[in-house]
Amino acid sequence: MQHFKTLSSYLDYLGLPRPEHPMLSVFNSKGDGYLPCPRESSPPITNDCYSISFKKFVEGNLNYGRTKYDFTNGALIFIAPRQVLQWDNSVVFERKGFSINFHEDFLKGTELAHQIKKYGFFSYSVNEALHLSPKEEKQIELIVENIEIEYQNNQDEFSKDIIISQLDTLLKYANRFYERQFLNRKEIASNLLEHFNQHLTEYFESGQLQEKGVPSIEQIADKMNVSQRYLSDILKKETGKTTTEHLQLYLIDEAKNMLLHPQKSVSEVAYELGFEYPQYFSRLFKKKEGISPSAYQQKHSLN
Repeated sequence: MQHFKTLSSYLDYLGLPRPEHPMLSVFNSKGDGYLPCPRESSPPITNDCYSISFKKFVEGNLNYGRTKYDFTNGALIFIAPRQVLQWDNSVVFERKGFSINFHEDFLKGTELAHQIKKYGFFSYSVNEALHLSPKEEKQIELIVENIEIEYQNNQDEFSKDIIISQLDTLLKYANRFYERQFLNRKEIASNLLEHFNQHLTEYFESGQLQEKGVPSIEQIADKMNVSQRYLSDILKKETGKTTTEHLQLYLIDEAKNMLLHPQKSVSEVAYELGFEYPQYFSRLFKKKEGISPSAYQQKHSLN
C-alpha cells in the first residue's frame, strides 16, 4: 500500500496545487456546478496528515475505512493520519465545499496535538461522518474562511498560533454538533444495542466463548462493521453505559441463568463464561448484583 510521508507528496498524488505552507493546505470552493475528483481513481493509500473536509457527493464510491461513502446530503469528514482511503473513477461532488489538510507535525508542541487525539470522530468510519444542518454549516464556513484568510496572508510569527486556534475552534464546534447528532439517533442506538447483543449470542452459541474466551469490544465492533469508538459513543450517549458495561451485563445475565443449576460450581460457571480467573468473575458479579455468585446460587436454590 502506498504511503505519503509529506503533505506535498500527497497533494501531488491527488493532482492538487502545492500548499502555501509545507505542512498545511486549505482549499475552499464556493462555486456552482459539479467537480470530478482531481485524481480519477486510487487504490488503497495512507498518509501522515489530518484532513477535515466538507463535500456533497453526487455519485461514485469513496472507500474510507470499512465502508463506502454514500451520503448525498453532504457531511463533514474527519480523517486521521494512516487511515486508509480508496475511490473509483466515478466520484463526482458539488463544487462547493472545503478541504483542510495538515501534517501531524504541524501540531507539534501545541496543546491541540494532545487534544486532537481525544476527538473520537477522527477514528470513525465514513458512514459515521457528521451531518450538518444549514445553520451549523454556516458556522463552520465562517471558521474555515478565517483559516483561509490567514493561510493566504504572508506568514509571520503569529500565523501558526492563529491557525491552530481556529482549528481548535472548528473541532470544538464539530464536537458539539456530534453531541447533537447522537441525541437524534435513538433508533440507531437501539438497533446497535440489539445487534451488539445478537453478536454476543451468536458468539456464545457457536462455542467460541469456551475456545477463545470473552470477545474484545474491538472484535464485536468489527463484526458489526462500525468502529469501536463510535459504538461506545453511541451506546454511552443513549443508554448511559459503555460497551464494556453492556458486555459485562450480558455475561452477568448468562451467569444468573447458569447459577440456577445447583450442580454447577461458581468456578465452572466462570470458566464456561470465558473468565480465566473465577475470582475476577466473583468480584464483577458482586459489583453488579450486590451479592456474591455463591450467595446468589444459594438464595435461589432455596426458593
